[in-house]
Amino acid sequence: MSPVASQTGLAFALFSILLVPFTIAGLALINTGLVRSRNAAHVMMSSLCIVSVAAGAYFVCGFAFQGFAGGPSYTLRLGGTEWNWLADRPLFWRGLDWNGSPAALAAWMQMLAAGLAASIPLGAAAERWRLSAMCASSAILAGWIYPFFAHWAWGGGWLASLGVNYGLGHGFVDAGGSSTIQALGGLTALSMAWILGPRRGKYTHEGMPTAIPGHNAVFVLLGCLLAWVGWVGLNAAGAILLSGIDPRQIGLVAVNTTFAAGAAASAAAVVTNVRFGRPDASLSANGWVGGLAAGSAACAFVPPAAAILIGLVAGIAIPLAIENLELRLGIDDPGGAISVHAVGGSWGILAVGLFGRFPAPVLNTADALAGRGTLGDEGQWLAQLIGLATLLGLVLPLVYGVNWVLNRLMPQRVALEGERQGLDLHELGAGAYPEFLTHTDEFLQR
Repeated sequence: MSPVASQTGLAFALFSILLVPFTIAGLALINTGLVRSRNAAHVMMSSLCIVSVAAGAYFVCGFAFQGFAGGPSYTLRLGGTEWNWLADRPLFWRGLDWNGSPAALAAWMQMLAAGLAASIPLGAAAERWRLSAMCASSAILAGWIYPFFAHWAWGGGWLASLGVNYGLGHGFVDAGGSSTIQALGGLTALSMAWILGPRRGKYTHEGMPTAIPGHNAVFVLLGCLLAWVGWVGLNAAGAILLSGIDPRQIGLVAVNTTFAAGAAASAAAVVTNVRFGRPDASLSANGWVGGLAAGSAACAFVPPAAAILIGLVAGIAIPLAIENLELRLGIDDPGGAISVHAVGGSWGILAVGLFGRFPAPVLNTADALAGRGTLGDEGQWLAQLIGLATLLGLVLPLVYGVNWVLNRLMPQRVALEGERQGLDLHELGAGAYPEFLTHTDEFLQR
């Protein structure tokens, strides 16, 4: 019996999934704290709507496209090799066994993961993204785009089978979602930042960025702690259900997740202290979440020392990426979502190839269910690189193109008056802090 099918493994997976909503709550608080006070309620309301819509879309058709490793699928035979492209399951989760089956637990976990991935673009598009448009965009992401890539990586698809078909290590490996959740969500955030453009007043007439600080650092830091709790559950559930690890390795998953986050936050604090003369709370928080994103893929397959190194690299790279995206590329990302999730997740994908150590049996569920033996680690780096190239070369253009068309049918950016007034009043009719004065654009440098 494979670890994923054992009663102990399923019990651990069930408990871990119960923690995952803390990740969504933490990310919502972080995004709320990093925007101005007149948009705070809108961001929290948007987070609820995004998760609700994403869960509904994933229920309708998302899991039917993604499926579970070993289940029915559509395959294409090329050059004597079968390429698994898409799951073939009924809509509306029909046929799932809810008496503790791995597939049913995976569907529940993936519903939450799709909601988390759909929440990431909000950090980059906050303060100018219409609520109705973001719901439409989230439905497309969770119901179509996310399941496609998740099937390739987690559902027994062609990326996971690179080891079997071409001898590239164990195929594409991602225990906790550095690629399927973090990088995909971050690339969607990049697409939205391109389509929407910068916030009003963010750049001067000379093209220099102006500082628009968030309104509540306590929300941001509290969100980091909540995200950490949920991330441990997310990585543990993913490692058991989707990578087939022995449940006894959950302790290693939790330790590596914590070490990656802590090392990244510490590195970000040092970098900002060197550059600005004092550590920056918001950038250190971004480093913390970036460490969580980077450490997810390899959380079950590396020793703690490697997890610390993964976090250190992420913590150094993320503040620099935030600065360069804003200063050199003119990309306005209030929550740092592109750097945290796209850059952090991409580094996490590559880190598996650099530091991963894979005991028997093979670690993707498709191979475990088929009873195949260990393939060896040779070529793992190339398998990870192919997965990252797929995200950049196929998923990014697809996400951008879909949202570009959606923007033509349903303009995604609010009117200038609504942006000046604040989305709390403009779209919700009430502010988050009605008893306090909220600052308007008169406080921005022109």
